[in-house]
Amino acid sequence: MITAATPAVPRLAVRARDVLGCEWIKLRSIRSTYLIILIAAVTALGLSSLIADMKAIAAPGRPPGDSMLPTFLGMPYAALATGLLGVLAFSSEHGTGQVRTTFAAVPRRRAVLAAKAAVAGALALALGEALAFASFFLVQALLARRHDGLSLTQPGVPGKVLAEGAILCVCALLGVGLGAIIRHTAGSIAALFGLIALPAILLTLPAPWTDRIGRFTLLFAALQVAVQHPRPGLFSPALSMLVLLAWAAAVLATAAVAITRRDA
Repeated sequence: MITAATPAVPRLAVRARDVLGCEWIKLRSIRSTYLIILIAAVTALGLSSLIADMKAIAAPGRPPGDSMLPTFLGMPYAALATGLLGVLAFSSEHGTGQVRTTFAAVPRRRAVLAAKAAVAGALALALGEALAFASFFLVQALLARRHDGLSLTQPGVPGKVLAEGAILCVCALLGVGLGAIIRHTAGSIAALFGLIALPAILLTLPAPWTDRIGRFTLLFAALQVAVQHPRPGLFSPALSMLVLLAWAAAVLATAAVAITRRDA
């Protein structure tokens, strides 16, 4: 008697490679991806150089400030752009209904979430590091006019620049998680903006509550890991980086639960 051969199940590594490849094709096929990258580059480099130029032409005798701050101040806008990139990784498929096809092809929905997070996060990390180093060199060249610049060889400076680039990756992961949870582009963007920008309201609180509450927020933690002179009332730069990663992990964990407990 002839029996039908049981189809071989692809190995985990092969399945992971295929899912990652599909998600990469989807992300680069979205036309807005390239526009988002352009906006991130223009805002990061443009705002940082503008702020640094204003500082460089300041009146002589002004006390030197934090030379890493101009580089950082342009990055939150680029971070919002990469957050939008992460949002679109999920919300664009929900908008067209393509997510049903995705989940039919890959029944393990958490694998889809992991692949989208990996692809969007890797792209945002590469973009973030490129912008962070480009912004650093541009800003320090402008600050060198008044001998207020930094060198990449100075202790602690490379770590600060790397941390600035990682902020964009964190925001992209937040966007992926929020896109999976909310499933609507506008709502996800509003939630992302709230997580990143609204903590600035804490600046209106009396001391010491500004730092006591702010140390747990994305905005304050990002500032702490990126500047040359961290604020003493906040967590250390290392703990602040853990705060950033914890936010991304918490949102992605919530998304992993949400996508398995409801229909596509």
